[in-house]
Amino acid sequence: MTALDLLSGDAQTFVSKVWASRVHLHRTDPEGLVGLLSLDDADHLLTSTAIRTPSVRMARDGQVLAESTYTRSATLAGKPLTGLVDARKALALFADGATVVFQGLHRYWPPLTRLVAELELELGHPCQANAYLTPPGSQGFAVHSDSHDVFVFQTAGSKLWEVHGQDGPEEVLLEPGVSMYLPTGTPHAARAQDTVSLHVTLGINQLTWRGLVERSLRDVLGAVPDEHLPAGYLDDPAALATGLADRLGALADAVREVDAGAAVEAEVRRFLTSRPPRLSGGLHDVLGEVTSTTPLRRRPGHPCVLLDRGERLEVLLGDRTMTVPAWIRPALDEVRARDAFTPADLPLDQQSSLVLCRRLVREGLLELA
Repeated sequence: MTALDLLSGDAQTFVSKVWASRVHLHRTDPEGLVGLLSLDDADHLLTSTAIRTPSVRMARDGQVLAESTYTRSATLAGKPLTGLVDARKALALFADGATVVFQGLHRYWPPLTRLVAELELELGHPCQANAYLTPPGSQGFAVHSDSHDVFVFQTAGSKLWEVHGQDGPEEVLLEPGVSMYLPTGTPHAARAQDTVSLHVTLGINQLTWRGLVERSLRDVLGAVPDEHLPAGYLDDPAALATGLADRLGALADAVREVDAGAAVEAEVRRFLTSRPPRLSGGLHDVLGEVTSTTPLRRRPGHPCVLLDRGERLEVLLGDRTMTVPAWIRPALDEVRARDAFTPADLPLDQQSSLVLCRRLVREGLLELA
């Protein structure tokens, strides 16, 4: 099951018909979602780690609370640490109705790191994860809207959502096993019910056609001479209009020459070389030995996109690229097609397969199974 299947049901239907169009609810086995961040997990993060702001913030009745009300300072190796969450203060505020917001969980909570990585590859848009821990009967934020699409799913308790659409507000009850999609700009608010509530919000920071066009035309616009407008154009605007028309005509000719295929390839390359490194278990990979019979597998959420460069092959790995001889493409195609394998399974001689697999482990695409 893909990340998008888990959140929305049929992924193809979602992408083609639902994306940015309306609220969408999906019911699934609660275990698949609850296991991503449980109430015990939230307790651990809040009370048993050195979590700091801005990874945590707190809000109550529509107001974000001052960091000083739930943080403290400390020292480590003689250097100051600020913004450390004071568990005693935070729990007291929580008991008094404040919501705890865990921000950027995709950066430090492995189950959500993996989910976000997989979702990014399926959607082609950067994603993020926050979680909201709310006391019974409380509400952290007033009605508001987000500047990006979101998936929301409940992992503990229940929350009643007020969602505003074209036909007015409607109420949606989220409980474990139910996920909801909200398009950009949908006004909403939510209140915990009779028990503590924990829900996760996945934000989709959409890449847009405007952004793609701007990036595709950056070189074309950069070639327009940055000359001063001629003196006296206020008295003779027609002369300025003639000069502008000439430049716009030249620009239109240059735009028609832009290679759309090359621009798209550059966009794919930009996205698939700018993701944060996700190397959970990497210590074991560094310490382990790769032999011809070592079981290997693709690291979840890591792309492997091949770009032909003549006698060389560029491999996009998410946070970096690597360049290899083009003749090993059949082996890389095998790596892309299989979930698990050993170096001996690749269509290369023993030494070449070992060199390739060891490098792919080092680069983070493969992990020891």
